[in-house]
Amino acid sequence: MSNCLVIDTSSRYLTVIAAKDGRVAKRHISDCALNHSVILMDEVDKALDEVGLSPKECDFFGAVTGPGSFTGIRIGISAIKGFATALGKRGVGVTSFEMISYNVNSDCHYAVAIDAAHGYYYVCGYAPDGSEDIAPCYLSGERVAALNRPVYGFEELPFGRYTRLNADECLLGALPLMEKREGGLAALYVRRSQAEEERAKRLGNL
Repeated sequence: MSNCLVIDTSSRYLTVIAAKDGRVAKRHISDCALNHSVILMDEVDKALDEVGLSPKECDFFGAVTGPGSFTGIRIGISAIKGFATALGKRGVGVTSFEMISYNVNSDCHYAVAIDAAHGYYYVCGYAPDGSEDIAPCYLSGERVAALNRPVYGFEELPFGRYTRLNADECLLGALPLMEKREGGLAALYVRRSQAEEERAKRLGNL
């Protein structure tokens, strides 16, 4: 395993993982009330200290790039870009969908769902071999159920064939996926932010 620092600030929780010479420190706060910008760097310092890792020793830095909280995604990507740029190292991203799917072992087609609030979900579909067969989309709960697939996620979701995974364990499990990537930290938003939606409505009414 490479030396690395990876973080997930894409939802209400916060996960920070530091790895050095096969030793791993995992910091996880299940609900930080979307206060990532205040808490993040303290948790990073604690994880680095736990394994005796300095940022300059990292082979790469990684972040979960969404979908999820628009603000949280930006915080995570900005922090990791800062580390990577300052130290001339790889900055790599993994989507919330990939993070979960990489930890699923299924013999049938399935979906990964992220709560988007107000009865809607960010959804991506996968074949048994792990390849994507439904592109990331924004669906109502009724349409998710109509897919008639097992659903995986990391929150309490109201679907009959649903399996809840631990987000921090999924991020840890996805480290090999991130390790193989050359770089890239593009945010995956799937839909426009509420501010953009409201702006579009105002312009449409002019």
